[in-house]
Amino acid sequence: MRSHSPLAVPVDLWDHEKARRALAARDLAAVIKHFRQYTGASQTTVGSLAGLAQSDVSAIERGVRQVQSVDVLTRIAEGLAIPLSLLGLADENGSADHPARRKAPVPQMTAAMVTEAELEDDVRRRELMTGALGLGASLIAGTGSDAAAAEPADQNPAAAMERALFEPVAGRPTSLSDLADGLATAHGLFSGARYAALGGALPLLIATAEATRDASTGRTRERAQAAVARAYVLATELAVKQHSEAAWATADRALIAARASGDPRPLSDAARVLAITMRRAGRSSAAVDFLARTATSLVVEKGGPQADTLAARVCLLMTAAYTAASGGRRSTALDLLQEAEETAGRIPVDQSGKPAGLFTVTASPAEVSMYRISSFTVLGTPDDAVPYVRRVDPTQLANTERVARYLTDTARMWHQLGDGRRTFSALRAIEHTAPEEVQRPAIRTLTADLLYTPGSLPGLREFAVRTGAVAS
Repeated sequence: MRSHSPLAVPVDLWDHEKARRALAARDLAAVIKHFRQYTGASQTTVGSLAGLAQSDVSAIERGVRQVQSVDVLTRIAEGLAIPLSLLGLADENGSADHPARRKAPVPQMTAAMVTEAELEDDVRRRELMTGALGLGASLIAGTGSDAAAAEPADQNPAAAMERALFEPVAGRPTSLSDLADGLATAHGLFSGARYAALGGALPLLIATAEATRDASTGRTRERAQAAVARAYVLATELAVKQHSEAAWATADRALIAARASGDPRPLSDAARVLAITMRRAGRSSAAVDFLARTATSLVVEKGGPQADTLAARVCLLMTAAYTAASGGRRSTALDLLQEAEETAGRIPVDQSGKPAGLFTVTASPAEVSMYRISSFTVLGTPDDAVPYVRRVDPTQLANTERVARYLTDTARMWHQLGDGRRTFSALRAIEHTAPEEVQRPAIRTLTADLLYTPGSLPGLREFAVRTGAVAS
């Protein structure tokens, strides 16, 4: 298992002439490479320190993403203990450099950045959300995420949903039946990987669900709360796919509504997307514990929906396994995957053929194999993932979004193995299956990375331009 010992940071890290030049030019790619070279930090560690996703750190380091936002620059400076003056920034007191900050050690990185108490204590969770909401608000106003700000609204499927979080649209109460129909339509858009249409539909759906809840009482209100929770689950899924910091706000609102519904199914949905959001913020260890506890709490009651309960547990265990792998906890990840596989084998066969699971992910042996592929890849042992590629029959996956996820996992696996031909083949399969999927930030980053690796692949540059990975 990977060690989580504190980073060893040289006292004179930022006194190197090369580092000074990179900082003066705000060449963040060179700055991050310098930091990682002299500390041994991974991109995930850098992301945790600076409050960025690992994929964002990768994009910055490779020059795909340019950082212009003062907010992001400041977070990187504070996370990596860079004197603000070296980036041409002044601190809140007007001074360009704090002597104490200049010699301050980089915070000790461990696997557990959020304690269990922070998950279970609503006050602390609210404090965490306050910072995230601030980032989301600045993103909406155009001063937060420079990556999102640089992208036209019609090319950012999450833009309308993000804006509606802080400028809600008006909604009118409707019947639970009509609300269920609207939620099913939105779910169909997500399952079909039609993210632009989903982003446009979510503001009104959320507003209608909340208005219906507010106008209801008793059991009707609880059912409306469940609909609100699942609308926000879809919003979080979309925000995560677009690397939007609004995911913190939508995941929080999903969890609040799910708890109020008293229904363990939307509560499991909300717990899963909140944990994914935590993982992307570098809080893998706490997210794993949260998911494991939630999975354990799902009890199969006599006469109850055994298949649904077991399937929900499988979905939580799979997500927990990949989250553990993202944090370098190999043995924990493999144990969770084994438990997920064994639990999936206990799910009664549904004669209707309808897949069991949570709202946005299903439980099946094929899904477990998919998570094994992604987990082995993120652990840095893609060779272990190869046998599982053959175990997944894409025609047996629940919907287009899940097929696209499988193809994405195999593309990352082949890329890590250095097989550019197979990587590009998987990317083209994603485009054929789900055209909007290849325009997601993570896939664009993978495409750009493949483009700039040694070797020539016919059609790759055209593909990169077509999907927005590079400028034409």
